[in-house]
Amino acid sequence: MQAFSSSLSGTLATQASLRGVGVGNQEATVAAATVTWLLKDGTGMLGRILFAWQKGSKLDSEAKKWRLFADVLNDIAMFMEILAPYFPACFTFIVCTAGIFKSIVGVAGGATRAALTVHQARRDNMADISAKDGSQETLVNLAGLLVSLILIPLVTDNPVLTLCLFFLFTVLHLFANYKAVRSVVMETFNEARLSIVLQQYLKDKQILSPPEANQREPVFFEFGQTVPIKLGVRLQEIAQSPEDLELALKENSMPYLLGVRNGCVCVCLGPEASVSDEIRAMCQAVVLGNMLSSSNSREATGAAPKQQKGHWEMVHKSHKLMDAIFNPLLKGAEAAGWDMKRTLIDWDEWRVEWKTKSS
Repeated sequence: MQAFSSSLSGTLATQASLRGVGVGNQEATVAAATVTWLLKDGTGMLGRILFAWQKGSKLDSEAKKWRLFADVLNDIAMFMEILAPYFPACFTFIVCTAGIFKSIVGVAGGATRAALTVHQARRDNMADISAKDGSQETLVNLAGLLVSLILIPLVTDNPVLTLCLFFLFTVLHLFANYKAVRSVVMETFNEARLSIVLQQYLKDKQILSPPEANQREPVFFEFGQTVPIKLGVRLQEIAQSPEDLELALKENSMPYLLGVRNGCVCVCLGPEASVSDEIRAMCQAVVLGNMLSSSNSREATGAAPKQQKGHWEMVHKSHKLMDAIFNPLLKGAEAAGWDMKRTLIDWDEWRVEWKTKSS
């Protein structure tokens, strides 16, 4: 349903773009149309490169969000292409902007499709899944093509009908995509699913199963609601002096370091950290974030030595809490059906090695 409605919307957008570059207009020149098309493709290529550089590492850990984001952005781009011919003075700018949006859609949609294919390949049959998924989409697009042949004569020179059909197909497309993303049940932890499971465990000692946690997982982006967490940061983000390093190592026997800097919970990971260590570090970062939120100290972070001392006390308190709850949480999550052999937590590439002096 999603691919079918998107195919029909794409036909309406393509027709508008062709009309905008001069198809059917005797005054339009081939050179002008070619330049417009080249600019559209060029800006799209730049957008593809920049988006992959900025957000590529997020596409695995937040596949559902980026999948839905890609489809929303694709509909916005097609809407801009449909409107572009009615603003001839800004036509090139509008189609170039739409081209950038579509290039982002290409990266986000393709990458998240690969991530979901890995999830669906239950017998490690990724090639089989990809081939059948491609065949299914080709069949749907073929059906959309046949319907488009009927639609095009009806919508030509009829902007009101074009917009009405576009909005109908867009609503259908977004509804189908939302239901599809919601139906995916992933058994591996990312930041959102792990945080949901941990918060429920801290509340009533209940371990949520993968279907329960996936139902609660947000599929839209949220801004400014929690304390930011940075994973896999440089040592300088946590310890800016030998005293800070000593405080970070205090009561800590794990292969990671935690600290608070500029209102963010920062985690340094050691090179020998296992998957369970990564899960524990993320859990502890969530706990520390909860402590920061409840203490209302975020605005004054780093403002005074006393405030910084209070943050280190929270870090030490979080170490003790994790010592008490983590092993039961880990065993309960495994028994509930979670895959503990790998995670989709988005760690940066920095790794820190340290040695403690023997007394």
